[in-house]
Amino acid sequence: MEPRTLLAEAIGTFALLFAGMLAITNDASLLGIAFAHGLAIAVMAMALGTVSGGQFNPAVSIGLSLTGHQDWRTTAAYIPAQLVGAVLGAAAALVVAGQGALSTVGYANPALASGVGAGAGLLAEIIATAFLVLVVVKVAIYQRSVLGGLVVGLTVVVGVLAVGPETGAALNPARALGSAVVSGQWANHWIYWVGPVLGAGLGAFIATYTENVRPRPAPRLPN
Repeated sequence: MEPRTLLAEAIGTFALLFAGMLAITNDASLLGIAFAHGLAIAVMAMALGTVSGGQFNPAVSIGLSLTGHQDWRTTAAYIPAQLVGAVLGAAAALVVAGQGALSTVGYANPALASGVGAGAGLLAEIIATAFLVLVVVKVAIYQRSVLGGLVVGLTVVVGVLAVGPETGAALNPARALGSAVVSGQWANHWIYWVGPVLGAGLGAFIATYTENVRPRPAPRLPN
């Protein structure tokens, strides 16, 4: 594994935590927070995708390996790089914003909203991450679209808008880990690992299973 590929994964994940946490600290709206996370992924994927694939998410890496799109040795190397990048990005956000500002927003740590149970939160993270990985596999791998990074980033925006108020919409264990490390808040942290990993496997399976399915041509009507 070349060091530059691991560095690319670390930098991309660093950017996600740094931009996402500061957007929350700066009192951005839900739409602003969604775009901060989504555009961070989009621009880093467009910039670094040719180096490492621009995954920036342990769940995405695991989903790709579960369905044979990436070997497990690569995933095993990528995940520590992603986690280190996430912790460093969160630490940088803490230095820039200051502990007082970050503490007022719960250190931008994903958390279940009042009245949302663990089961509902887990399901939300599974579904939103499944959508994300479905798009990653279809657009970035099968279609090899030059706009793949942008489309994936917009999918993150959709996920945050959909389930952000309920779970914080991590969709990414690294996103949850970085803010948890700087905050020391670990309540329901398991949801942000189990949910995204299960969702990633589901999304990658659906994308692979449906890849060779084509709609039948419409029957010709008699004259």
